[in-house]
Amino acid sequence: MIKYDSQALYARIDTLRKSLPEVVAAAVISVDGLIMASALPPGVSEDRISAMSAAMLSLGQQINKEMGLGALDQLYTRGSNGYVVLLAVGSLAVFTALVKPEAKMGVLFLELRKAADDLTHLLDCDKPPA
Repeated sequence: MIKYDSQALYARIDTLRKSLPEVVAAAVISVDGLIMASALPPGVSEDRISAMSAAMLSLGQQINKEMGLGALDQLYTRGSNGYVVLLAVGSLAVFTALVKPEAKMGVLFLELRKAADDLTHLLDCDKPPA
């Protein structure tokens, strides 16, 4: 079981959304598919988004391994109304962001990676269990 401060996770999501208006929504999800913190639009099912995000992270990790690409850093989907970007948060979680279609993705990827690194630190994901 992951121990974490949900308020700290929410605060980091809120900071990201305030600094990057292109980020419409975001969530931190355990690799088991459980919401740890989220700022999702009304009408969006947290349960469905969390389950799909965990599944996509797992598939991305598997294909990277199979293709010899090393550890998964990020993956994204693009639709006519924007992007969904998923980033690994250590080995225990995934950070999912919904992004407007007009976003400048190069800058956005850098900022999302910084947020994911901060979330990794907040979760202490890379520390071995005591």
